[in-house]
Amino acid sequence: MSQLGRFRRLLGLGKPDERRQTRRVDARRGLKVLIIDDSRTVVAALSHMLRQAGYQPFGASDAEKGLQLAVQERPDLIFLDIVLPGLNGFAALRRLRKNEHTANIPVIMISGNPQAAEKFYLERIGADDFMKKPFGRAEVFTRIEKLVRGGDLPPRANEEGSPHPHAQEALDDEHKISDDMPESAVPRSEDEVR
Repeated sequence: MSQLGRFRRLLGLGKPDERRQTRRVDARRGLKVLIIDDSRTVVAALSHMLRQAGYQPFGASDAEKGLQLAVQERPDLIFLDIVLPGLNGFAALRRLRKNEHTANIPVIMISGNPQAAEKFYLERIGADDFMKKPFGRAEVFTRIEKLVRGGDLPPRANEEGSPHPHAQEALDDEHKISDDMPESAVPRSEDEVR
């Protein structure tokens, strides 16, 4: 199989269900994402997808370096491979959860090893989600969307700069409250505010 063929298979390209039918909910632009994986191909492919979506990805090829980067850089999200040289992903996740600076960072575990995936589901040691290799763009952003909807990642404002549609509910509630205020409590001009 050619390098391009392996790359396409890794990303799951060519599947008919890869085109999204509805608008996805993205995390805010500039989100710092740490990718800990010993495969340069996975780090490069995932970084490319995330960069295109306006995120700031950076990578580590082993758990020890990844843990150092997590403490130093304080990423908003971590993609963590399970099968790594030296310290494995499960041990790295335990260390992340025990460190006060990294304990609350959402972690998506990734692996192409089906036994590791089964072990993950048996252990459930604190990862926020799991993604099996090969994965495609749709799966990556579905996992991120799940974290946004769950409140683990901040939502992105829409292109006009107004809040994300889910945040609109809070603004609507705020307007209802101000509509219920007595007229004397609402200033009529800027002079009354000063």
